[in-house]
Amino acid sequence: MKEVIELLKEQFGIENATVKVVEGYGRSVNYQVDTDRGERFVYKHYKTESGLKELLDAENQVLVKLSAQLPNSTPAPVKNLKGKYLSSSKNGKQLNRMLTYVEGKFLAEAKHSIELFQSIGKFLAQMNKILLDFYNPAIGARQLDWDLQHCLNNQKYVKYIETPQQRKLVDYFFLQFSEIVLPETPNLRRCVIHSDANDWNLLVRNDQICGIIDFGDMVYSSLINELAIAITYATLGKSKPTEWACHIIEAYNEILPLEKKEIKLLYYLIAARLCTSVCKSAFNKIQNPGNKYITISEKPAWKMLEKWISINPIQATNKFKNAVGFKEKVYIDTEKDLGRRWRYISKSLSVSYTQPIKMVKAAFQYMYDASGKTYLDARNNIPHVGHCHPKVVQAGQRQMAMLNTNTRYLYDQLSNYAEQLLAKFPEPLNKVFFVNSGSAASDLAIRLALTHTHYENIMAVEHGYHGNTKIGVEISPYKFEGKGGEGPASYILKVPIPDTYRGSYKSNDGKAGKQYAQEAINILNKSNKGVAAFICEPVIGCAGQVPLPKDYLKEVYRVIRAQGGVCISDEVQTGFGRLGEHFWGFQMQNVVPDLVILGKPMGNGHPLAAVVTTDEIARSFENGMEFFSSYGGNPVSCSIGMAVLEVIEEEELQKNALETGDFLKQKLRKLAKKYVEIGDVRGFGFFLGIEFIKNQESLEPHTKSAKHAKNQLRENGILVGTDGPYENVIKIKPPMCFDKSNAQHLVDELETIISMRLNNS
Repeated sequence: MKEVIELLKEQFGIENATVKVVEGYGRSVNYQVDTDRGERFVYKHYKTESGLKELLDAENQVLVKLSAQLPNSTPAPVKNLKGKYLSSSKNGKQLNRMLTYVEGKFLAEAKHSIELFQSIGKFLAQMNKILLDFYNPAIGARQLDWDLQHCLNNQKYVKYIETPQQRKLVDYFFLQFSEIVLPETPNLRRCVIHSDANDWNLLVRNDQICGIIDFGDMVYSSLINELAIAITYATLGKSKPTEWACHIIEAYNEILPLEKKEIKLLYYLIAARLCTSVCKSAFNKIQNPGNKYITISEKPAWKMLEKWISINPIQATNKFKNAVGFKEKVYIDTEKDLGRRWRYISKSLSVSYTQPIKMVKAAFQYMYDASGKTYLDARNNIPHVGHCHPKVVQAGQRQMAMLNTNTRYLYDQLSNYAEQLLAKFPEPLNKVFFVNSGSAASDLAIRLALTHTHYENIMAVEHGYHGNTKIGVEISPYKFEGKGGEGPASYILKVPIPDTYRGSYKSNDGKAGKQYAQEAINILNKSNKGVAAFICEPVIGCAGQVPLPKDYLKEVYRVIRAQGGVCISDEVQTGFGRLGEHFWGFQMQNVVPDLVILGKPMGNGHPLAAVVTTDEIARSFENGMEFFSSYGGNPVSCSIGMAVLEVIEEEELQKNALETGDFLKQKLRKLAKKYVEIGDVRGFGFFLGIEFIKNQESLEPHTKSAKHAKNQLRENGILVGTDGPYENVIKIKPPMCFDKSNAQHLVDELETIISMRLNNS
């Protein structure tokens, strides 16, 4: 401190000053200087480095320009006794300068109001307008990680973020920045901007922004970045951040009109700033764990990111546009869209909900429609690890840019994926056939069974569904006994569904499972037909999420194998950890099937499916007729499949399905005790069913109530489906990243809907 006091006297003629260190985050050591004349300054001390003098000269030029037009609102450089703004030490290793002190309370410490937020916009617009015609090559040459146009430089820090759930969030928004913002950046207005108008740099007096400090991050960048950064920090912790943002945007636009193309990027620029902040914090915590200033906004930034992902970007952008007069009237003509669809697409391809939804984007457990509404997705088990998961998307992009061919060539991705996938199965399941869909996999599994056993008949469970091919429909009672169905084919043996809620046998201690199994065995014995395969899902989804009772498969498998047949487990919906306790549904029954059908979640929405079987069955298929799938097992699909497996492990999604699924089921069962029309809550993990009934004695299905709940949940922004032979079962099959707060939200909304309906009936 003694050295600083001497320098103040030597360079500025200041004596008898009180000096104290001011904590900061940057390349300078800062001192607050209070003179005996009542003046206050900030004295800054820099270690000399290449280009620093030119940069400080440029910064001084900016501050002189701003202080002339916005007096007392920005620090102004103070000339030393030699009439210069910069002072050098005698050994040339240090640079010093003095700045005026700007009085005010930090925005972070001020009470927020609409008027205050409007003043943020006005102040920044005034500052930017002054600098629109200013350029300095030293600033223009800067490339900072904090500069939003270079935010992707921070991808190297993502690995330092503590949890994979947080890393994926940052990766997602960086991916969106790359896809949406980068292509438009060359078309945006550019100027010198402050680039760090955060709530610890903006100053407040009398409920107005009165100044801004710390110009150390100035860059020559897109003008809109200034606004995006300010909005990011000002709205931290706000429950409705887009509404608060609009106050800033509207006021800014009154002084410096914004362009539509700039506003269209704001949502993603705000996300990019949040991602930059948490990346820097993660890295700097390791480098300098004692500096509290580094992490001061980390927790709010994470909360804001989690909030931001739940906001439909269309809704946010439309609000921003409306704030500046670009009135965006959102009008979705559902009838026109449906008419166009039916002009080209058969009506046999149905749409969900009484009022169909026009979707445009999705992220993890959220989906965004064209009107700007966000939906919590609790029904879509195809994006298994979450919609548009960046690791899965990037795996496909990288491989597609390198090689995509068929299995007649050698490439590592096929063997690598097969090895990783088969490692998830018990012996003797050690061979895999890759195809494109669960339906194709079901079809192939039946072919394998017929070829291996030389029998012709298939045993299937009532209400089961196994695909849309000819064979898939023929082995699916859900289809051949449903609307438009033609009944069972001659080679089908249909056995009763082992339903412990509606069926003849109720216990689940093993007794009911054996009783239902005996019914199936009796049908087999009476038929006098050799059965090539018995096919069954571990939880029968289209029946209304009906779990198999204990020991059912063990008994049926034993008899099927004894008469020469094979056993098929259809894991298209239940596999890959969805049931929580086990990775595969058949493991709940303590059995190992001969063939396993995989689909839906395998590629997270990319068309990827498989049949897993044994060496023995695979050899039976090697009879001279080639098996070939043009796209099955291609390098892109395999890369995506490997990424899905990696995400399941990294994010512990099976554990999440177990814990969050159990949490959700317990909450729903509490609801069932309160409302008699909820007859049963069943299932495992993230594969649950809620059966609605009219009374507990007759178990008469309450289809109307289930339909009402489904459609009302849709109106309230939550997506579920209905199924079962009476369409009275709400099915819950969310992406595996669905969390406990999502589960609680679903339960709360469902209870509100049920209670309101009952009160109005």
